[in-house]
Amino acid sequence: MTPNEQAAGENPLRQLLRFGQSVWLDYIRRDLMSSGELAGLIREDGLRGMTSNPTIFEKAIVHSPDYLPALEKLTQRKDFDAKGIYEQIAIRDIQDAADVLRPVYRETKRHDGYVSLEVSPYLAHKTRETIDEAMRLWKTVARENLMIKVPGTAEGIPAIRELLGRGVNVNVTLLFARDVYQRVAETYIAGLEDYRNNGGDPSRLASVASFFVSRIDTLADNKIGELLKNPPTGLDVNLARSLQGKVAIANAKLTYEIYKKVFSGPRWQALADRGAVTQRVLWASTGTKNPAYSDVLYVEELIGPHTVNTMPPATLDAFRDHGKPRASLEEGLEAAKKTMADLARMGISMKEVTDQLTEDGVKLFADAFEQLLAAVDQRAKHVATTASR
Repeated sequence: MTPNEQAAGENPLRQLLRFGQSVWLDYIRRDLMSSGELAGLIREDGLRGMTSNPTIFEKAIVHSPDYLPALEKLTQRKDFDAKGIYEQIAIRDIQDAADVLRPVYRETKRHDGYVSLEVSPYLAHKTRETIDEAMRLWKTVARENLMIKVPGTAEGIPAIRELLGRGVNVNVTLLFARDVYQRVAETYIAGLEDYRNNGGDPSRLASVASFFVSRIDTLADNKIGELLKNPPTGLDVNLARSLQGKVAIANAKLTYEIYKKVFSGPRWQALADRGAVTQRVLWASTGTKNPAYSDVLYVEELIGPHTVNTMPPATLDAFRDHGKPRASLEEGLEAAKKTMADLARMGISMKEVTDQLTEDGVKLFADAFEQLLAAVDQRAKHVATTASR
């Protein structure tokens, strides 16, 4: 009997577990924990983790009244600037989320139940500063089901290895390119080996590699669209059009093939024999940005074992409502390879696409962090002024 037949009538989100995929929520705000909503998502939808970023925190802090008491209290502390105030708020939310997710962490034997907190995006190209901030956050949050988010930049990768070697769970973020993903996966193995050699138990470490999806289609589609505006001689227009909305999924499927190769063989087996678990691929940026595409496209087409899909609330709701789970991740591998080859024949370089997305991603996260700190500072001043009247 297929998983679909076994799960007839079951919540589609819960069905994903039958295919080996965990659902995490790409969102956080204080009343998710205080109202019991997060516990309800765990109970009803089988939610198994959470991710956060500066944009998410900015929306939560600025638009929710739940943070006013904390802001009022923290503005009285003369030793806190906007970053200090933000960190105090974020750490409290992360701790509360980790506590709600702790039963998942225990029941899955440390496989799931994690919540992620990001180092400052300003440090994306600073290895030592990333390590120092990650260690400080790890010790301050003091929850074993925390993951520290570190970007997979050239400077971030050595930081990731050192953090793993020191026993820190890491969510490697901002991954777009397959070759960079492979380097990150190999770095995870090296970090586990360092941890083992330092006397650590590799079964206690966990990591995910956050591979971004929809942003790739956004940029690739734009490049294809530019070609179609003024087609060069010899361009197969129909073929070019057929590639729109296909590149991100093809790229992800081929990345999963790399995952399977890296986490096999004697080097990995030596760690697995000590209880180590693979660094799962986490599909990020899975909200559909093009309204012409299905709102569950980047969920339905990337379902497979030993993976995570972190969904924004709208995508989570959409998949619960009308998602159709199937074992899709390993379907159409030859078609995926052809898609990438056809893209290259169109003169579109995937390396240029992923390099631009990585650079833009670092800037977007830094800009979002700057907006977050400005919003926190403005709101804190407003609260202080109001309280003094």
